[in-house]
Amino acid sequence: MALPRLISVDDHVIEPAHVWQENLPATGRDAGPTLVRVRGKTQFAGRAWLLEEDDAAPWADCWRYDGKLFPIERSFAAVSFARDDRRTGAVVLDDIRPGCYQQRARLADMDTNHTDASLCFPTFPRFCGQTFLEADDKDLAAACIRAYNDWMIDDWCAGDGYSRLIPLTLVPLWDAELAAGEVRRCADKGAQAICFTESPTDLDLPSIFTDFWAPLWEACEETATVVNMHVGSSSKFPRTSADAPPLVSIALVHEAAERALTDWLCSGILERYPTIKIALSEGQAGWIPYLLERLDRSHAQWANLSGARISRPPSTYVPGRVYACTFEEYTGLALRDRIGMSQLMFETDYPHTDSTFPDSAAVAERMITSAGLNDAETRALLRGNAIECYGLGRFGLVA
Repeated sequence: MALPRLISVDDHVIEPAHVWQENLPATGRDAGPTLVRVRGKTQFAGRAWLLEEDDAAPWADCWRYDGKLFPIERSFAAVSFARDDRRTGAVVLDDIRPGCYQQRARLADMDTNHTDASLCFPTFPRFCGQTFLEADDKDLAAACIRAYNDWMIDDWCAGDGYSRLIPLTLVPLWDAELAAGEVRRCADKGAQAICFTESPTDLDLPSIFTDFWAPLWEACEETATVVNMHVGSSSKFPRTSADAPPLVSIALVHEAAERALTDWLCSGILERYPTIKIALSEGQAGWIPYLLERLDRSHAQWANLSGARISRPPSTYVPGRVYACTFEEYTGLALRDRIGMSQLMFETDYPHTDSTFPDSAAVAERMITSAGLNDAETRALLRGNAIECYGLGRFGLVA
């Protein structure tokens, strides 16, 4: 069988300069995000990369917003540089691949990478819009989210990008009613996927065990909108100690997806809203069988501790509802019968450091061969499951 063209459910876009200046109301443009070129040094300020101006430092393209400078960090556009180049630091748009921020160039890179369609997470807003959550002026922040979503739907995913670039939108996390309204507004425009956080409490928000989020879940259920939780959307990465090398955090990055899945399976949300789907973006899959085994065993032994939130074993909520996103991973596919082949989706992570671009087809072939996938399983992994999860038939995509 010829390798099916890929549908990547986790890629990223570096926003071009015009996003907010063209899509915000005129009264908000001066205070809204503006791309500027300054000299400065980058630093990771606990939750985000920031830039400190320094006339002796290299030039950097940064978003000026909320009294801060948010640089375009080198790792955001890693496919622009040699694969073994893992340096950090700010860059200017002239130094990175145009496919990182230009639609036509992105489509060309997708063709080079045997990719049919792509779902893109934001960069400056961060994985679930934390930049706007943390801003002081929430009215402006909400307007910035609407402007981003309009750009995502009407510009990035429109024209030549229609059916190839699949809209993924933001919601104002600080107000569930406002978030629900934005879900419905975007669904009316053709977008049925939102970014959400893997751990609301890490962002100083109510947990998913509270009723705070009920309006949002009702809107997602009503509009068939998929809830996507990218690793890092808690603004935290795992650390075992202050002196542990970066490799420790990189190896443990799946922990956040593990915690998110445990919360969702124990929260009762998947029972109260029986058609909501969630995707654990960049979370990988090899850890899922043991977690489900442990959850089911614990539920059987300690059902009285569930607080009557769920009436069935946690694993029974997975089929057709919970999707794992995987790239260059072999353990998850080897255990596919314990997860559910229909719950595994493929990603290329363009243009980040983990991206398999431009060799994603070769990587997919190695994964398929190693796991011994048959033709039906191959098509399901590389495109069919994504079409089912996100309802991509509405764009004319077929498995």
